[in-house]
Amino acid sequence: MKPFVFMNNLISIKSATLSEDIAQQLTNAIVTGHIPQGSKISEPELAKQYGVSRGPLREAIVKLEGLGLVTRTANVGARVIQLNIQDMLDTFTMREALEGMAARLAATTMSGEEVKSLYQLIDKHQAHLDANQDDHYVQQGGNDDFHLRIIHASRNTKLIRLLTEELYAVIRMYRRHTADQRSDPRQALREHRAILDAIANHEGDLAELLMRRHISRASHLLKQAMEHVSVASPS
Repeated sequence: MKPFVFMNNLISIKSATLSEDIAQQLTNAIVTGHIPQGSKISEPELAKQYGVSRGPLREAIVKLEGLGLVTRTANVGARVIQLNIQDMLDTFTMREALEGMAARLAATTMSGEEVKSLYQLIDKHQAHLDANQDDHYVQQGGNDDFHLRIIHASRNTKLIRLLTEELYAVIRMYRRHTADQRSDPRQALREHRAILDAIANHEGDLAELLMRRHISRASHLLKQAMEHVSVASPS
């Protein structure tokens, strides 16, 4: 497979910490598919495109390895991961347990203002479905991600680190990869609302149960979608 090459002439880097800025931009490019799965990472080409030295770029690639988005092989170099069903199942099994715990904790730690804001986010996602004939909304990162808000509301720093630094980018990659193949977005939204209702009512056991069921269902649907993509793809 040929190394991936950016088409634009130069990407502007403005952050004081070049490696972090490069890592963020590369992460977004991989998650959204602009850098294809399995692509070889060409350090000379990327250094040229970003207008930086190889040092910050290598630091960024090391960070991507830590996020699970890139693998490095001796005498071969770095490549973007290739998504596969077994890795997805392993990842989502961990996610189910950890996010279930986050939902339980959020039921006691989330503030009234945070709960109100999260209901507003669900209403925003509902409005998108109403305006787009139930077309899937591709969840954004950061403040627009229902799951990420609950994770941060858990107030557990170790849990937050595991979910947002070690698993989050790969989870987003799986979600985006099969977004068009999944069915019934309104069911996912109903599940989000039920989870938030439990959190708002300080029912930690119920919030954890509903979150685990929600992610287990998502894992099952992702498996089906990945199997469909695999069958549909040319050999």
